Amino acid sequence: MTKQTMSAADVATDVVVIGGGTAGFGAAVAAGRQGLSVCLLEVGPKIGGVMAFCPGMPWGGAFPCDTIIGGLMQELSDRLAAMSPPAAEKRSCALENFGPEIQYDHDIATLTMFEMLEEANVDLRLNATALKPRMEGRRIAGIEFCDRHGLQVITPKIVIDCSGDGDISAKAGVPYRLGDDSGNMMGVSLTFSMENANWDQVFAEEDPYFQRQAAKGISEGRLHQDLSKLYLMKGFHRDTVFCNSVVIRGIDGTDPQAVSRATQEGRRRCLQMAQFLCRDVSGFEAARMSNLGPTVGVRETRKLEGMIQISGTDLAKGTKFPDGIVCCDNPIDDVMRSSDEMSHDAIVASGSYYTLPFRALVPRKIENLMFAGRILSADPVAFASVRGMPQCMAMGQATGVAAAQVIRDETTVQLVDTDALITKLQAQGVNGLAGEPLVPA
Repeated sequence: MTKQTMSAADVATDVVVIGGGTAGFGAAVAAGRQGLSVCLLEVGPKIGGVMAFCPGMPWGGAFPCDTIIGGLMQELSDRLAAMSPPAAEKRSCALENFGPEIQYDHDIATLTMFEMLEEANVDLRLNATALKPRMEGRRIAGIEFCDRHGLQVITPKIVIDCSGDGDISAKAGVPYRLGDDSGNMMGVSLTFSMENANWDQVFAEEDPYFQRQAAKGISEGRLHQDLSKLYLMKGFHRDTVFCNSVVIRGIDGTDPQAVSRATQEGRRRCLQMAQFLCRDVSGFEAARMSNLGPTVGVRETRKLEGMIQISGTDLAKGTKFPDGIVCCDNPIDDVMRSSDEMSHDAIVASGSYYTLPFRALVPRKIENLMFAGRILSADPVAFASVRGMPQCMAMGQATGVAAAQVIRDETTVQLVDTDALITKLQAQGVNGLAGEPLVPA
């Protein structure tokens, strides 16, 4: 391919990170702190990914074996917890087989993440859509993106795809799979909160899923039939309830029109559910709906092919991979993939955990591309366990640190010295790597 001349608006950088979710945040901050020039392209007006789509979603999975995963996740939560009043705290999760989670003030957390990107000198471009890669052999020579000023090109040394859907990686030729073996993807969700709900009354219910009340609402035609379980959690602020119940099945998250239709359907179901809660569930009589998500949160689309594909069997054994970059013990959180069924089955025995290998974030052929977050190389069972926001942030952190090694050593992503990578991550406070024990705080 003939090299194309950049215009005055075009950008050259050491690293371009695509997607400003928790994985992209981790990658950009980590790379910036390594002294690299970093450009972060985020298609929306706000960073956070699922945090932005589902305001109030807790950081679940941050405490395998009751020990925080460390690294940037711990730094962010510690900064929030140290504020006066505290803007985050560790809490138990009411759902089965989930360990402790981090609840936080959504707006303060987002502000703090913006500040951490600024401190790392990251060039953040909001409302910027990555369109396609410009390939030169096995390398990505440029990324075409657009914003309100039109088409631009960024020329990076390293590309880190944290987009959630992996569009750029797929267009660069990385093989992928959509959903499970039959192409079924997990349902998408629209979330909301209820303010002025009386916690003491709401959570006096013995059943954490409110199945008795839900069955009544379904039988009377006042709740959608897929709402047989109501996922209600205490929000960060007193008497606020986070509602993560409305799931729309059969949506291809790579289809913008399907996502738009699902979002509108989700709005209808959320309003219906809010009205039902106020009328039929004790403690919600004076409550009102707030923080309705701007669009559905998409759990699953592409899973890219990496140097290794992690499997549910690997993880069930508590495998500690030699290139493990984050530890996890999340259950198999599979949400309405091919039916209305949801599972929270434990994947490892109590007190055990597994690690995610760096090789699952590296394609086989493209020499300057890595990916992190829910597009990692995993089979459906493994994916259902590893997709938590803390793990995504840690995956991003690992790729950001690895980018500095690749540039310094003038090598390819496939040849990263993973022993050196793990040593650096340990120095950055990432816990449970290289066989070290997890010790609860």
